[in-house]
Amino acid sequence: MPLTEQRLSTTVLVIGTGGSGLRAAIELAEAGVDVIAVGKRPKEDTHTSLAAGGINAALATMDPEDSWQQHAADTLKESYLLGDPRTAEIVTQGAALGIDDLERYGMAFAREGDGRISQRFFGAHKFRRTAFAGDYTGLEIQRTLIRRAVQLDIPVLDSVYITRLLVHDGAVFGAYGFDLTNGTRHLVHADAVILAAGGHTRIWRRTSSRRDENTGDSFRLAVEAGARLRDPELVQFHPSGIIEPENAAGTLVSEAARGEGGILRNALGERYMNRYDPERMELSTRDRVALASYTEIKEGRGTANGGVWLDVSHLPRQTIMNRLPRVYQTLLDLQMLDITREPIEVAPTAHYSMGGVWVRPEDHSTDVRGLYAIGEAASGLHGANRLGGNSLIELLVYGRITGRAAAAYSESLTAQPRSATAVAEARAEVDELLAADGPENVRALQRAIRNTMTEHAGVVRDEDGLRAGLAELDTVEKRMQNVGVHPDIAGFQDLAHAFDLKSAALAARATLEAALERRETRGCHNRSDFPDMDPAFRVNLVWSPTTGITHERIPDVPDEIASLMADVSTDGKLVE
Repeated sequence: MPLTEQRLSTTVLVIGTGGSGLRAAIELAEAGVDVIAVGKRPKEDTHTSLAAGGINAALATMDPEDSWQQHAADTLKESYLLGDPRTAEIVTQGAALGIDDLERYGMAFAREGDGRISQRFFGAHKFRRTAFAGDYTGLEIQRTLIRRAVQLDIPVLDSVYITRLLVHDGAVFGAYGFDLTNGTRHLVHADAVILAAGGHTRIWRRTSSRRDENTGDSFRLAVEAGARLRDPELVQFHPSGIIEPENAAGTLVSEAARGEGGILRNALGERYMNRYDPERMELSTRDRVALASYTEIKEGRGTANGGVWLDVSHLPRQTIMNRLPRVYQTLLDLQMLDITREPIEVAPTAHYSMGGVWVRPEDHSTDVRGLYAIGEAASGLHGANRLGGNSLIELLVYGRITGRAAAAYSESLTAQPRSATAVAEARAEVDELLAADGPENVRALQRAIRNTMTEHAGVVRDEDGLRAGLAELDTVEKRMQNVGVHPDIAGFQDLAHAFDLKSAALAARATLEAALERRETRGCHNRSDFPDMDPAFRVNLVWSPTTGITHERIPDVPDEIASLMADVSTDGKLVE
């Protein structure tokens, strides 16, 4: 056993301290159940805090005819029929309660003059159902949940990196990890584990995620514990990520820039959206705008840096300062660019993992007894295109549900067998990496994976490219056997990057293999060699390294929801 190893014990361990993880922890603490939450980044700076647009619920404060059934219909239609109908029902039915919870915790939503929660159009919604707090809704939700966690004295361990889930005979009994600052090991025994550690969009070169988040940690932890992944190939690319500086490549320029009247032009000065969606132009859907920009760049009409121009400089300066303050400040800080005078150079950027760990819709339990997955780590709601504003409400609904389910599971146990072998293997994995002194640089290999995914599994894919990507990944995985890991006085980040690399490689393999299998074009998944949607692929692709890919049937949409799935008018709306 390492000299510095801290042993902790709790009823439920939550891995990830973003919106979904904190909401689950709060549910447990309010019920009087022991819980510990751990995260590898400070809880004030999780991915949830970057979400700008808003949070969906059919509150009907603005449009009395709205209903949860219509919200479910819009969600499933936008998923290109790959979303799970039961999941959509649970989220849309539970959405109003999710908003009530936030109000109970003290969140300040934007309101109408008479005190009603204000709701606006967002995405392909039939009615106004997106509640918001300025253009920093996610940040306000995160702050609200942190305040509530503090009130409840929930132990939150920042800067703890979980390396492995501990499993015995198909049931989880805790997790193992280390402190990023001083290397202290953590052995946490728990009856149940809730995995809320994000998605895998960081494995592309341009991404809206920061450097050390969304590297596929949830995917690797779950799969190595015996769980499976569903639809890892379904990744949403946001149309407008900045290109420079390199360390901020992929940072989002809010779609509000297009919503306020921003214009997209190629390097020739052409306003090119009239070639792809002449009616909606820049207000077209996220997947279509991303595809249009990608095509312009690929066909040689992009900028020297491989981008296109997003221009808001024709708008009144006051409009920009009032409606796009975050965009203005971001570009000024990062590029010394004044967007009231100059266009912004942007390119499509990997933004959201719509697939994730396979879970049951009722409680988000996995194939491993006692293990649950929520948030961007999980799958089921979004299918092949995410409805804007749905991710934040999903966190709250399933945070509450899985908290209760994990508590009930713990209560049902008569005993919890542990495995000394599983703990020894977790220790040995860390020991071996710390002793690794090979010539390969971990960050260079991470970059190689990002280059492979960008080149061969980006906005548009084909069989030759995906097979080339898998061949390149084979080479990277061989090189990974000879890495060198060198913690220093600044901390154990290098060890964390080595585990991030393992996660990235597994997530990349799952994504490439599933993208190869899905021989059609549907939503965010564009196959140039199979340009049409194939009804035979109205299935979820479920992946594991042992069984490969299986096709899973999607339940039928209930009649009361199917009857509402008409085309939604997009007049005057920014479509997500």
